[in-house]
Amino acid sequence: MAAGVPIVKPVGGHAVYLDAAALLPDIPRSELPAQALAVALYVEGGVRGVEIGSLMFGDAASMELVRLAMPRRTYTQSHMDYVGEVIDRVAAKARSGEISGYRIVEQPSWLRHFTAKLEPLKPWL
Repeated sequence: MAAGVPIVKPVGGHAVYLDAAALLPDIPRSELPAQALAVALYVEGGVRGVEIGSLMFGDAASMELVRLAMPRRTYTQSHMDYVGEVIDRVAAKARSGEISGYRIVEQPSWLRHFTAKLEPLKPWL
């Protein structure tokens, strides 16, 4: 990306994967960096993504990613421009240390990433 946000390459035809571990190197896996990035995108601009990392896979996670899907024939160029602007703003907050990690407050035995309750480790927005 133009803003220097790390992504997985090559980009697929259906999604872009943001590399949360690279963008948030000071947030350890135990503090769910991909989830922190996904929350920041939503809070900053209503951009919904999905965490694919330590919240979803626990200790078995090999990467900390946020998947941003782009269905065909659904979004316009202005939508893509807006998402890019939100990512730029969130990246700036990430680089300035404004984004904190999260801790799990409550989780089910299975598929915790769907219904776990989380809380930020420090207020940041």
